[in-house]
Amino acid sequence: MSQQRAAYQVDYEAELAQQVQFAGLPTPVAQHRFHPVRRWRFDLAFPDYMLAIEVDGGIWRQGRHTRGAGYRRDCIKINEAVLLGWRVLRFTPDMVTDGKALEYIEMALGARDEIHVDPKR
Repeated sequence: MSQQRAAYQVDYEAELAQQVQFAGLPTPVAQHRFHPVRRWRFDLAFPDYMLAIEVDGGIWRQGRHTRGAGYRRDCIKINEAVLLGWRVLRFTPDMVTDGKALEYIEMALGARDEIHVDPKR
């Protein structure tokens, strides 16, 4: 990747962590290793709440998360996390930028009084 193109890359995990901080929520742990044997990490995690956050980039350009082998590995990782008691929220970059990711995190942490299930989301 050229340096010019790299300058335009957005760190969506860092952006989301900043949104969480500005919202006054607990501070998430970046790159939290959750599995006792595997080296898997969550993009962000709230270990005290057993809440994990994954931001899946490259979804519109056939990135790792949407190609067969990468998607399969993601399924195994998430399933193992769930079996260990984690709740896992997955987001796309646009969900970070439009605030949807923060809304879901607030609901999961109990920071919102109401939960709205919008079938159009």
